[in-house]
Amino acid sequence: MTFYVYTTAGGSRKKYKLDSFPDNKPDEYQINKVAAKQTDNELLWKSSNTDSLISSDWKAMRKTNTLSQDRERFNGNFTQQEPIPDAGIQRAVEVLQSGRLHRYNVAEGEKSDTALLETEFAEYQGARFCLACASGGYAMQVALSSFGLEYGEPVLTNAFTLSPVPGAVHNVGGKPVLVETTEQLVIDLLDLERKIESSGSRVLLLSHMRGHIADMGHLCDLLDQKGVSLIEDCAHTMGASWSDRLSGSFGVAACFSSQTYKHINSGEGGFVTTDDPDLMARAIIRSGSYMLYEHHDAAPEPAAFSDIRFDNPNCSGRMDNLRAAILRPQLKILGSNRERWNERYHTLEKALGVVKGVTLPIRPKAEVYVGSSIQFLLKEMTAEQIQMVISTCRERGVELKWFGASEPAGYTSSHDSWRYMDNQSLPETDRILSKLLDMRIPLTFSLEDCRLISRIIDQCITASAAENSPGAG
Repeated sequence: MTFYVYTTAGGSRKKYKLDSFPDNKPDEYQINKVAAKQTDNELLWKSSNTDSLISSDWKAMRKTNTLSQDRERFNGNFTQQEPIPDAGIQRAVEVLQSGRLHRYNVAEGEKSDTALLETEFAEYQGARFCLACASGGYAMQVALSSFGLEYGEPVLTNAFTLSPVPGAVHNVGGKPVLVETTEQLVIDLLDLERKIESSGSRVLLLSHMRGHIADMGHLCDLLDQKGVSLIEDCAHTMGASWSDRLSGSFGVAACFSSQTYKHINSGEGGFVTTDDPDLMARAIIRSGSYMLYEHHDAAPEPAAFSDIRFDNPNCSGRMDNLRAAILRPQLKILGSNRERWNERYHTLEKALGVVKGVTLPIRPKAEVYVGSSIQFLLKEMTAEQIQMVISTCRERGVELKWFGASEPAGYTSSHDSWRYMDNQSLPETDRILSKLLDMRIPLTFSLEDCRLISRIIDQCITASAAENSPGAG
């Protein structure tokens, strides 16, 4: 790559290679703009058109990452997870050697790994009952249908969420009613109250999107006043809590995911927890237990199934013993992994919090979160500037996702691309998502990786802000 500096000298525009810039004649040269922009293999350094470039400043600039041919680049992988613990690998091999992968295929007197995992997860959550199933999306579907959702019934849910959440509502015959989002990336309680009244819904499927937990005290008070039930989507909050109460313990049921980017990893997988024996009995039958429900230990007594087994369809979505085997040891280290994630989150938060133009969500004291991703707003930037930040970060190995992009990409989409449901006006959510960037934080990142990533994001934001600022040309 060749590096150039563009200047004005005596009223004319001149172009110099970096190594040949005449720093012995600093007063004759003035820089046109503030920014660094890489285009067509040229790096343009620009400063304000009133700042004379003195020799000492120029030498300092030549040492910066922006002007260096050795610009920092992150070479890690944003989708690389840690290995499965050795105990999980060993047990998975034993399951494979046994040939008994199906949860109900057990030897006499044997407990399946899936049944053991359900008991352990119920104990972890402090719930009476637990069902392990095929995915987090399936968990939401079976929770809603087992709650008794009727065809065409409205279901309140966050406007800021991932597509499996409204997809679960749609797939069981419900009608998603989207609720606005606040700048803290949680559900807007004022809009929730309005939508309760206007929709007549009797259930909220609350997505703790990207690990941000709403004020659960106020939210539950509102739902109690209005007679609305709560089902929690805890795909991003397994291991998190609000006011010393675990996420997933506030509603009639909670749903969790063990998809590969979540807090425990089985590739795909999910859980439903509840204290309601009838809801769990229906969920077990619907998950595909046939008449083998007595193989579930974290389940109601057999009497709970006496009528339910005839009244509910088999919608097979079971977890298998292989996935359960690799999840069980991960559950035991979830607490220590939460601390490791939060070390990385705090490192990024501290560095990005001082970057001009960056707004980070405020994490309430009542919230104990799992920092497996980080979000920030670029409130003052245009769409063009945000796209430049994303592109220049990507060139340097940093993957940012934009919920305000005009087209869905990867796992990221917004409500206007979910055309299977009614179009809904959500101006506040649209405004927030148009400025919102998102980044994964895998545990394979070191703290130094996080500091490097922060520096790259800082430099790309600064460059984009200057390049596209009014008067830049």
